[in-house]
Amino acid sequence: MIYLRSLLFTAVMVGSLLVYAPLTLLTFPLSFRRRYGVARYWARFVLWWLRQTCGLDYSVDGSEHLPQGTAIVFAKHQSAWETLALQEIFPPQTWILKRELLWIPLFGWALALMEPIAIDRKAGRKALQQVIDQGRRLLEDGRWVIVFPEGTRLPPGARKRYGIGGAMLAERTGFPVVPVAHNAGEHWPRRSWLKFPGTIRLVIGPTIETKGLSAIQINAAAEAWIESTMASISNVPPTAPEARPAAESSP
Repeated sequence: MIYLRSLLFTAVMVGSLLVYAPLTLLTFPLSFRRRYGVARYWARFVLWWLRQTCGLDYSVDGSEHLPQGTAIVFAKHQSAWETLALQEIFPPQTWILKRELLWIPLFGWALALMEPIAIDRKAGRKALQQVIDQGRRLLEDGRWVIVFPEGTRLPPGARKRYGIGGAMLAERTGFPVVPVAHNAGEHWPRRSWLKFPGTIRLVIGPTIETKGLSAIQINAAAEAWIESTMASISNVPPTAPEARPAAESSP
């Protein structure tokens, strides 16, 4: 049944994307808030369909930690699930992501309307400066910025050293950081179309006030909370963090 349910979920998700992405493209004359509001409905539909077909739901702990103003989210990255769920859990947002995603027909074009910080990971300091400059503008405009500090999706238990880009953005702007841990990869594995029933646990940590802290201190505080929380909610024991490739070391 897991195979059949997962196949049904994937077929409808892809089919809905082929319908919804062109509709999202038609919103280009509208303001960001209206474009984002329209695009968010697709994420909401996919999460609903995931519950109906695969019996996969989620719970959120720590919502009381959310600050009143705009913030930067440092989140664990294990699957495609969190790219959908974070849209439901947090206020209007944008993401730091690799620019190649914008080249995907329909999906990437619709994603571009959400004004992400799309970086070339090989650009080094130039990419880092792009994160700081664009991130500052977006934060001051009232948008939350989503950062996956490990830079890529990792299987449960795996770790990579946290990149400096999100922490540098926090240091330069003074906006707070909200750490997020979850175990989505145990139910929606990366590089797999199978979805396993259950409840994904997502935990929001206490806000890290970044004013007066260095990027290294910000990263250390976020990593310590995220990884210790992962150890408590994951069924897979953690491994030692992998070194990040030189091309990914800055952002």
